[in-house]
Amino acid sequence: MGRVIAIANQKGGVGKTTTAINLSAALAAMNKRVLLIDSDPQGNATTGYGISKNSTNNTFYDLLMGNAEFIDTKVRVDLFNSLDILPTDIQLSGAEVELIDVDDRQYILKNILNKNCVRELYDYTIIDCPPSLNILTLNALVAADEVLIPLQCEFFAMEGLSQFIHTYNLVKKKLNSSIKIDGVVFTMYDSRTNLSMQVVEEVKKFMGNTYMYCIIPRAVRVGEAPSHGLPINLYDPKCPATEAYQTLAELIDEL
Repeated sequence: MGRVIAIANQKGGVGKTTTAINLSAALAAMNKRVLLIDSDPQGNATTGYGISKNSTNNTFYDLLMGNAEFIDTKVRVDLFNSLDILPTDIQLSGAEVELIDVDDRQYILKNILNKNCVRELYDYTIIDCPPSLNILTLNALVAADEVLIPLQCEFFAMEGLSQFIHTYNLVKKKLNSSIKIDGVVFTMYDSRTNLSMQVVEEVKKFMGNTYMYCIIPRAVRVGEAPSHGLPINLYDPKCPATEAYQTLAELIDEL
């Protein structure tokens, strides 16, 4: 049975979309069947794979609203033989308001994935969450089996992490008792600074030794890759971040 993994953190700018793109690409490179759900209205995971938001007939918004079927929404990423994406555009930003009167609205994504037997179609479903606690993030956490938390190595990292852990515990207690945290991905890690090392140590002290930790080094090429519509493993196979994301994929696959 396939696994559903939410890439989530309430704080913005921590590398959620970059992690979602490059983890899905690394898993696809391992010949895993992967679905990437772009659940952020900014749609950066969609454009990061070179998919024009104007070229798709349906988007994740249409699927959530019940205006389209899964089979008519997913798009094959031409770069790999086993990677599909549910694309998104700015329309998704209206979901919060439009779903306000819908019963059990936090279960919509879970019901979609169950209805379409996604667990049988894919080895991994990766959900790129928006940088806030809203109905989209809530749907992702309710639908997911696991959570991966990207964390930028900066001064306010611990504050964002503690806020997210509080949200996670509420969801686990009230909406999805089977969800679990896989671990933390330290993004934009700079080995030349004491701050990066201190953040890693503080997080490990806070979280404990039962979780997976993976460090992604800061690299200009990682920031360049999305503008070319490519994940880092295709844009620059020799970049240190490429090896780091491949390690992350292998660690996830071993869990």
